[in-house]
Amino acid sequence: KLVVQQEVSILTKSVALAVKTVDGSNFQQTSFSIPDPNSVSMTEASSLPQGSVTFPSTLTANLSPEQQLQASRLQFNFYQKSTVFQDPALGSSRLNSGILGASVANLSIQSLRDDVVITLRNTEPIPANFVVSCAFWDFSVNGGSGGWNRNGCSVQNSTDNETVCACNHLTSFGVLLDLSRTGITSPLQDTILTYITYIGCGVSAIFLSVTLLTYLAFGKLRKDIPSKILIQLCLALLFLNLVFLLDSWLALYPNAKGLCISTAWFLHYFLLASFTWMGLEAVHMYIALVKVFNTYISNHMLKFSLVGWGVPLLVVIIVIAIDKDNYGLVGYAKYSDGTPSDDFCWLKNDIAFYVAVVAYFCVIFLFNLIMFVVVMVQLCRIKRQNPHNTRHRNGVQDLRSVIGLTLLLGLSWGFAFFAWGPVNLAFMYLFAIFNSFQGFFIFVFHCAVKENVRRQWRTYLCCGRLRLAENSEWSRTATQKTEKKSVSANTRVISLSSDNSSRSNNSFNSSILASDPQERPAGGIGMYWCLQTPNISGSDQQWRNPLMYMLIYILALIKVEA
Repeated sequence: KLVVQQEVSILTKSVALAVKTVDGSNFQQTSFSIPDPNSVSMTEASSLPQGSVTFPSTLTANLSPEQQLQASRLQFNFYQKSTVFQDPALGSSRLNSGILGASVANLSIQSLRDDVVITLRNTEPIPANFVVSCAFWDFSVNGGSGGWNRNGCSVQNSTDNETVCACNHLTSFGVLLDLSRTGITSPLQDTILTYITYIGCGVSAIFLSVTLLTYLAFGKLRKDIPSKILIQLCLALLFLNLVFLLDSWLALYPNAKGLCISTAWFLHYFLLASFTWMGLEAVHMYIALVKVFNTYISNHMLKFSLVGWGVPLLVVIIVIAIDKDNYGLVGYAKYSDGTPSDDFCWLKNDIAFYVAVVAYFCVIFLFNLIMFVVVMVQLCRIKRQNPHNTRHRNGVQDLRSVIGLTLLLGLSWGFAFFAWGPVNLAFMYLFAIFNSFQGFFIFVFHCAVKENVRRQWRTYLCCGRLRLAENSEWSRTATQKTEKKSVSANTRVISLSSDNSSRSNNSFNSSILASDPQERPAGGIGMYWCLQTPNISGSDQQWRNPLMYMLIYILALIKVEA
C-alpha cells in the first residue's frame, strides 16, 4: 500500500509515475507534465512536454459525497514505450506518441462536465493530409485484453510536433495516426456541405408543404393511387427535413439526454418511412405498368399505409428496445487540423446503424433500381410499338421523365455508395445537393411541369379569370377572321334543346359555349372558352355528330358578331 503525504514521483527509463493528494469535495484545477524522461512537474506544464494533463475544477462534480471523500489522490503515469499497449485491431492506424494515464483514486470518472486536456508530443511529424485521432485504452475490448477506443476523446489542436486531446473520462490515452485518409477532413469543405444541406432542407420543407397543400386542396389531383402515394412520401420527407433542421440545434444541449434520444429516434423513423414510401412507389409502378391485366388489390392504400408507416415504426421500436443508448449525441467527423466537428443526435451504435439504416436502405435501393430498369424497358417497348402516340415527345421530355422518376424512387441516395477514395468529395456534393433538395425537385417535376396541376392552379387561384367548369377542357377558339374583330358587349350563353327530349327517358344536356360575363376582352375573340361535353346515351346516340358541334360553334360566332 502506497501512503502519500503530499506529492510523490517515480522515474524510470520507460515509465514516469506521480501521485498527489487532493480534496475531492473542493477540487482545484491541477496539472501534471513530464518535460523530459528525467523529471515530472506537478505545476505548470512546459512549452513542449513529452506529455501533460490538466484536470478541470469540475472533475469531482458528478461524484456522490461518499465518492468525493474517496477522491483523495490523483495518479499520473507516462509510458515512453508502447510495448504493453499493442492492439491488432488498429489496422492501418499506428501509435504516434507516448501513452499517458490518469486516474482519481480507484473511481471511475466518466461524462465530465469539462474535458480533461491532454497534450502528447508526436513521435514523428504528421503529414498535412493524414488524420490524427485521440484514443484511450479500453480494457473491456478484445476479450478483456484491451484495445484502443476513440469514444469520448477529440482532437483540440494538432501540429507537426504535438497533439492536444480533450477527453470526458480518465484512463490511458494515446494518439492514433489514421492512414486510411477517408472522410471529409477539410473544415472549409465541410462548412460548404453543411450550408448546402441546411439550405436545401429548408427549401425542400417549403416546397414539400406547397406540394402537399396542392394535392390536398384539389380533389381531382388525388383520385389515383400514384398521387396518394406521392402525398405520403411528401409527408415523410417533410418531417424528415424538419427534424433534421432541429437536430443540430438540439445537440447544443448535451445535458438534455432524453431530448437528444427522442430527436434521433424520430429522425431515424422518418428516414426509414421516406425510404419505404419510395419503395412502395416502385411497387405500384410495377403493378401498373408490368402487371397491367387482371390486377386488383382491395384496400390498396390501406395496405400501403400499414407498410409505409408501420414497418419503419417496428424497426425503430426494436432498436430502442434493445438499448435506448443506441441513440444519442455523436461526433461524426474530425478535421485534418485536429478540431472536432459539431455533434449530432443520431445512432451511436455502429451495428444498429449498419443494420437498421444501411441494410434497410440497400434492400429498398436495390429493389427500386430493378423496378426503374423494368419500367424504363417497358416504356421503351410501348414507345416502339406505338410510335404515333409518342411522336410529339422529344428528348428533353424523356429526360425530364427519367429525372422525375429517379427522384421519386430515391435513386439519388445511391450516391452514398460511391463516396469513397479519390471521388469521395465529388459524390458527397452530389449526395448533399440532390437529397437535401429532393423536396424541391419533387415539386418541380410533380407540380410545376404537370399540366393538370397547373390547370387547377389557373382554375382556382386566378381570381376567376380562367376558371373551368366541371368536366371541361380548354380549347382556344381563334380564327384568322374573328381575331381581327373586337367584342363590344358581354357574350351571352347559347343553349340548345333536343326536339325529341320529351319522347325519351334519357336526358340530353345541350352543349354550350360560355364566357365569363364579367370579363371584357381587350380585342378579338381569341380567348379561352369552356366547351361542356353533352351527356349522350341510349336513343340520343345520333347526336354524337361533328355537325352538331359545328352548328353550335357557328351560332355562337353569329351571336358574337351581332
